[in-house]
Amino acid sequence: MKTIGLLGGMSWESTVTYYQLINRGVQKRLGGLHSAPLLLSSFDFAAVAKLQADGEWGLLADLLCDHAQRLQRAGAEAVMICTNTMHKLAPQVEEAAGIPLLHIADATALALKEQGVSRAGLLGTRFTMEQGFYAERLQRHGIDTLIPDTAQRDVVHNVIYEELCRGEINTASRQQYCDIIADLQLQGAEAVILGCTEIGLLVQAEHCTVPLVDTAVVHAQAAVEFVLGESAAEWE
Repeated sequence: MKTIGLLGGMSWESTVTYYQLINRGVQKRLGGLHSAPLLLSSFDFAAVAKLQADGEWGLLADLLCDHAQRLQRAGAEAVMICTNTMHKLAPQVEEAAGIPLLHIADATALALKEQGVSRAGLLGTRFTMEQGFYAERLQRHGIDTLIPDTAQRDVVHNVIYEELCRGEINTASRQQYCDIIADLQLQGAEAVILGCTEIGLLVQAEHCTVPLVDTAVVHAQAAVEFVLGESAAEWE
């Protein structure tokens, strides 16, 4: 098996999900006591979130690149950023690490294309929804995106940072998200991307009538494929 380096802790709530899904995926394929060879570099999210809010993306790039290089030196054969927002810095991280980066938007686009979706709603942090790095990556795969209006984007962003990243799951917030998802469906979204790795802790398929793509899940599936050197069709 190949070893993957995880850049986690942004937030650790979803990094737990990654760790479970990757190991369970490997065990499902190989059976017995098998698990995935993983290296984890986990950040203090308070420091990361402050730099995000302050717009200090250069400092964040330096931080992630340094940790990615540490993972490479420790034996990682690929690196994953276990969060959607920090994929804003994916090109710098991949170049600094000198090993493949398994991009979350590529895994998301593959899942959407397998469902025949070409137009999807996008939920995530304000950075992910409003800045072009994520939508442009999806567009390379032929996926167009819709985002909520300004007030709805504020709701989505604030719930992520003030609740989900703190491990708080609130029914009222779930209903707000479901209403926003329903609006995106009315605007023509054929599916909705849960483009923050914590959102899947709050909203699942049974809460909505439109298909959802949980980016943490599909990203972890891509990791399993890399670890085993197999295509999804061979291990699912």
